[in-house]
Amino acid sequence: MSQRKSYDAVIIGSGPNGLAAGIELARNGYSVVVFEAEKSCGGGARSAALTLPGFVHDVCSAVHPLAAGSPFFSRLPLADHSLQFIFPPAAVAHPFDDGTAVVLERSVEATSEALGRDGSAYRHLLKPLVAGWNDLAANILGPPRWPSHPIMLARFGLRALRSACALAESRFAERNARGFFAGLAAHSSLPLEKTATAAFGLVLGVTGHAVGWPVIRKGSGELTAALVSLFQSFGGEIITDRRISRLEELPEHRVVLCDITPRQLLRLAGDRLPARFQQKLRGYRYGPAAFKIDWALDAPVPWAAQGCFQAATVHLGGTLEEIAESERAPWRGQHAGKPFVLVAQPSLFDPTRVPVGKQTLWAYCHVPNGSNVDMTEAIETQIERFAPGFRKHVLARKVTTPAQLEQYNENLIGGDINGGAQDLGQLFLRPTALLYRTPLKDVYICSSSTPPGGGVHGMCGFHAARLAIRRLSKAAS
Repeated sequence: MSQRKSYDAVIIGSGPNGLAAGIELARNGYSVVVFEAEKSCGGGARSAALTLPGFVHDVCSAVHPLAAGSPFFSRLPLADHSLQFIFPPAAVAHPFDDGTAVVLERSVEATSEALGRDGSAYRHLLKPLVAGWNDLAANILGPPRWPSHPIMLARFGLRALRSACALAESRFAERNARGFFAGLAAHSSLPLEKTATAAFGLVLGVTGHAVGWPVIRKGSGELTAALVSLFQSFGGEIITDRRISRLEELPEHRVVLCDITPRQLLRLAGDRLPARFQQKLRGYRYGPAAFKIDWALDAPVPWAAQGCFQAATVHLGGTLEEIAESERAPWRGQHAGKPFVLVAQPSLFDPTRVPVGKQTLWAYCHVPNGSNVDMTEAIETQIERFAPGFRKHVLARKVTTPAQLEQYNENLIGGDINGGAQDLGQLFLRPTALLYRTPLKDVYICSSSTPPGGGVHGMCGFHAARLAIRRLSKAAS
């Protein structure tokens, strides 16, 4: 238990954003305590033995381009706290039914060469953004504001504020490039006809070239361990297995930052919030859910396309048309017959996670929020489609439904792993136009329900902490 009776800042929730907020406050000299309802820290960045002894699986997040490319995390000495990123030769592979695959290599040139007559269009689209990634990241991984690099942001915006379908169909002539871009954009959990879905495809494509899509040695939980260690080195305190149900339960403090979604904030502080703000929080929309499976395997996945062995991430969905149909279904309350499946094979590049000669596999597809439909057969059929004989290598599997995701992490409302729908209406102004602030001057929101949204990057926590620091500094002057 804590030894202090009061703190400058209290943080509720120890996911990557809560820990990022704590680190930023603590390293600026403020006393900080983090309360976590579960017995361990991490939120979406934890690892566990989900199938068989000796097999380490990532419970939620598995591949970390935005953690490696985060303007905040990349400035922290996390390597000094035992964090080690492992970068596969390629970021992602996207196989097709003919046994070929598009592979996103670190080199834009090498990737474009494999795209045939779409190679030139791909270079023209991605190369300027890759060259300006550091400037671009500073502008897009945060709240709406006057850009520090307006020309780069304008170049990105002209491409990004379109639907993924429109961009792919207008830029690329062949199915490979179109399907490949659709797979990147489908991380948005949005119908690919929606405005601004191209932004997700562009950001993930750019990070693949500029940063890479790494896994974390020994599992994603090692990121949490490094953040916790760094936070404590600055004097921060963490109290686990302590659920905060009301703000009145907190020790004396000057500010509180909540790594929770609008639904939990209503439970926590609803009676103190103005009725109009409560109404806005109740109107906040959650997006499609994830249906996830982890496998213990006796061998690597037998991919038909050799390019799939170069990347920790594999996108299964085939063509643009198939992926668009798959991502459209959950928004209509339906389940795709051939779902787009996001696959991670971290142990192919990190043998510390498995017994000798064995492998782990991680995958999910999008389903309607709160769905209770079993998608195991549909997911495994998609894997078999591109890796004939896959099922023969399964030693054990662990299915995680949307309800079980929420049980594991209360921020995953109905199985939504992005902290709320990331369509145009909630992409920039989330959860309300106040962004990280609330009508309560000492209460801030720092979860993925604030800009820049879902992903393990810590930027939601960082930006909320900077606002809190301004308030603390102003009060002290």
